Amino acid sequence: MVWGGITAAGKTPLVTVHGNLTARRYIDEILRPNVVLAIHNQGLTFMQDNAPAHRARITNQFLYENNIPVLYPWPPYSPDLNPIEHLWDLLDRRVRIRQPQPQTLLQLERALHEEWDNIPQQAVQRLIGSMRRRCQAVILSRGHHTCY
Repeated sequence: MVWGGITAAGKTPLVTVHGNLTARRYIDEILRPNVVLAIHNQGLTFMQDNAPAHRARITNQFLYENNIPVLYPWPPYSPDLNPIEHLWDLLDRRVRIRQPQPQTLLQLERALHEEWDNIPQQAVQRLIGSMRRRCQAVILSRGHHTCY
């Protein structure tokens, strides 16, 4: 599994997570080194999905204790609203068209990191810029949405 974060100003490094991502690992390997300073330095609100490690009590406590504003509640089954889900799709497509295709997990990990680093910030900004339109469409449809 990999984790990455995006803002209108840039992307975080892509983090490779080997094994199960527990709430403790999420805090120690992702939030503490990649999120806290970025959120505070840029005055951002943190957005995450409803993965178990994200919803855990110790995760919420960590975010609260570190003054990380979080976008809550996040609607279940709404990946189309989260711009990073579209970036994961772009990353997947970029890795799939590589020649030669990665044959081992190590090659796949390298390919993911290389392609993540090569995604232009302009693509990220376009996705983030589409958020208002996506949210308005959900509001207009009274919460019944599909991919926009």
